[in-house]
Amino acid sequence: MIDKIGNSASAGIAQARLQGAGKSVAAAAVQASDTEAAQTPASPAAALAAQGAPVDTDKVARIRAAIANGSYAVDPQAIAEKMIALDLPGVDQGTAA
Repeated sequence: MIDKIGNSASAGIAQARLQGAGKSVAAAAVQASDTEAAQTPASPAAALAAQGAPVDTDKVARIRAAIANGSYAVDPQAIAEKMIALDLPGVDQGTAA
């Protein structure tokens, strides 16, 4: 049966926290070992994912500057074609719409 939620639940949480604070040194060492293992990628794909996406910061700065001064040209046709190509691979863009 489920007890009502109230002060007794708060007391149980506080008690669990106190019990958790009394961990042994061995348990803390195991936890630290697990943390180090989690930080070390297990595969080349995981290592690449951990590095994050490659970003050309110079290109980003140039685009931001062009947007700020109003000289960035947007080609809506090229954007639409790329979106269609990504969503419908193998479909001719002329017949997708």
